[in-house]
Amino acid sequence: MRSVLVIGGSGFIGSNLIKKLIQKGESVTSFDLHHTDYPVEGVKYISGDFFDDENLERALDGIDAVYHCLSTVNPGNSNIRFMQGYARDFVQSVHLFDLCIKRGIKVIFLSSGGTIYGIQNEQPIREDAECKPINHYGSVKLCIESVMRTFNTQTHSNMLIARISNPYGPGQDFHKGVGFVDAAVKKTLSHEPIEIWGDGTVIRDYIYIDDVAEMLYALLDYNGKQEVFNISSNEGISLNQVIECLQKLGYTPKVQYKDSRSVDVPAVVLDNEKIRTVYTGPLTSFQEGLEKYTDYLQHNGWEQSQNQE
Repeated sequence: MRSVLVIGGSGFIGSNLIKKLIQKGESVTSFDLHHTDYPVEGVKYISGDFFDDENLERALDGIDAVYHCLSTVNPGNSNIRFMQGYARDFVQSVHLFDLCIKRGIKVIFLSSGGTIYGIQNEQPIREDAECKPINHYGSVKLCIESVMRTFNTQTHSNMLIARISNPYGPGQDFHKGVGFVDAAVKKTLSHEPIEIWGDGTVIRDYIYIDDVAEMLYALLDYNGKQEVFNISSNEGISLNQVIECLQKLGYTPKVQYKDSRSVDVPAVVLDNEKIRTVYTGPLTSFQEGLEKYTDYLQHNGWEQSQNQE
């Protein structure tokens, strides 16, 4: 049993990762500014500010490995709040890495496969492709990655970078600025129109959140020479195809098409060959994942609760 700290443990990916770590028998601590509304049995929850050095150092006491899941900006707001990303997220992440190296703590940093590569002609995108982010969210993540790799070179540390594509599933909230699948499913269930920016041909690599958690957990045991791993389904799905998949489940989504946005890359599909050498378990197809998620929401009374508001 290892002692694992999840920074940003109350977020979408962090909370699902915590559940997976507990299932696998690890000792888990969640470090976030606020407690989750849905605590997981067996998890130690620490409420603290990642940007407070004393809070961060205390959270690292007795820890064997860290998953760094926290970000204070997202792709939708980073072109407005970019200084927050560079001055806070970037700088404090560098401090975290320094602390972990000095304490011999393994680090897995959750980067953004959906934004860091930018516009690429060749799909699916391999980890060695040149990164050309077109928004500041991807740029901040790339800056953090660069420092990690420099630390690895200079100190012979073994910090890992997980470039996650477009996760969806239980715990996501599209109101926080990301999650087209989440928005499409919830708006369909509540009979609201789904906004699509552009003509719906934008392609993304959607991956079910449980598959993300499995892949991230597999990296905990990885001690090889690779630094960067795409966490993805290796399958491209357009926004229009998401709507079609909902229709196959018997729903009648309403769609409103709007002008395209400058922050949206036309296509991002990530090659997952490298991570599949580390995690060899099954992956959830998009149609199966969509059905799982709609069933989950309905089973937990989401549609009924929305109709009562």
